[in-house]
Amino acid sequence: MTTVVSIPGTERRGAGSRPGRRVQSIAGLAAVALIAAACGTGTGSPAASATTTSASPSATGASPSAEPSLAAWEPTGPITIVVPFAAGGPTDTVTRLVAEPMSATLGQQIIVTNVAGAGGTLAAGQVAEAQADGYTVLMHHIGMSTAPSLYPDLPYDPLTSFKTIGLVTEVPMTIVGGTEFAPNTLQELVDHLKANAATVNYANAGIGAASHLCGLLIEQAVGADVTEVEYDGTGPAMDDLLGNQVHFMCDQTTNTTTQIKAGSIKAYAITSPERSDALPDVPTTTEAGLPDVQVRVWHGLYVPAETPDDVVATLTQALQGALTDENVIAKFAELGTTPVSADQATSEAHTAKLQEQIDVWKPLLAGAGS
Repeated sequence: MTTVVSIPGTERRGAGSRPGRRVQSIAGLAAVALIAAACGTGTGSPAASATTTSASPSATGASPSAEPSLAAWEPTGPITIVVPFAAGGPTDTVTRLVAEPMSATLGQQIIVTNVAGAGGTLAAGQVAEAQADGYTVLMHHIGMSTAPSLYPDLPYDPLTSFKTIGLVTEVPMTIVGGTEFAPNTLQELVDHLKANAATVNYANAGIGAASHLCGLLIEQAVGADVTEVEYDGTGPAMDDLLGNQVHFMCDQTTNTTTQIKAGSIKAYAITSPERSDALPDVPTTTEAGLPDVQVRVWHGLYVPAETPDDVVATLTQALQGALTDENVIAKFAELGTTPVSADQATSEAHTAKLQEQIDVWKPLLAGAGS
C-alpha cells in the first residue's frame, strides 16, 4: 500500500499532571459494570489527524475465493473507508487488512483515511452527512454504541443515521508495560500500583476509549488512582510506551501482539476468558487474579442511511469475501483475533449487535452521572 498523506495526531497530556480525573464522573464509577457487561471502546481525544492510504485492486494479493459475484451495484470509482482514530492503532490495522481484498472484489481502489477527534464522533458525523452512494464508508468499533451516552449533543443517531454493512472482528485486549517499568507480572503490577500510585501513569486513547475504561477498571480493582495520559489513539500511545515515556496501558491484541512477541513491551495479562493462540504464554486476567477485568472490542462497517440497498448488498459481499481471504485470516491470527463468521458479516447481525450494545451501555453510563 502507498501512503498518500500522513499527519499523525499525538496530542498528549503531561504525565506530571492529573488529567482525566473528571472523566470518572462520566464513566469511571461504572467502569466495572460497563466492561463486565459489554466491552471497551477505542476512541480518541479531541485533536484530529488525517492519514490516507490507497489499496489498488491489482496489488492486494487477495485469493480468488475472496471474490464473490457482486450484487447489482458495481462501483465505478475509488471508495473511501474512514477510520475515526489515529493511524497505526488497532482499528486502523483491521481496516487496512480487509481493505485490500475488498478492493480486489470490487475492482476499485479503496482509500483508507484517518479522521481522529472527539472520541470517534467527528469521523462518524462526517460519514453520516456524506453522499449516500457507497463511496464513503465508516469503520467503527463498539464506540458507536457508547457515543450516545457519552456525548449528549451527538450530531447523529447510530441506528438511524447509518446502514450497517456487517461485523468484522471482535478483539480482546492486553495489559502491557514498558520494558523499563519495574513490574514483570500482573500481581507485581497490582502490588506496584498499590504502593506507588502517585508516581505511575497509564496511556489511553481518550474519554470512553477501551484503553481508558480498562485502565479505570484496573484502578477500581486495585484501589489505586494513577495518572492518565491521553492520546488521539493507541497507535501514538504505543510509540511512547515503546520509548518508556509512559508506564503501562491496555490495548487490543491487534496492536500489541507483534510488540509482545518481539519483547519490546511486557505483557501482564489478556482481558478475555481464554488465552490467545497468538499469545499462549500470556495469562488471562482471571488466571492472574483480576477476573473482573474483561474487555473485548468489536468492529463493523457503516454507510450513510440513505444508501441504496443494492449498494449495501455489494459492500456486504465484498466484506464477506475479505473475511475468507487467506491473508486476512493469517494476519488476524498473528494479531490475536479472527474474522467473524459469514452470518455475522451481515447488515442484520451488525444492526442487532449495535442495538444490543446500545441497550447495555445506556443505563450503565447514565448511572455514572454526567
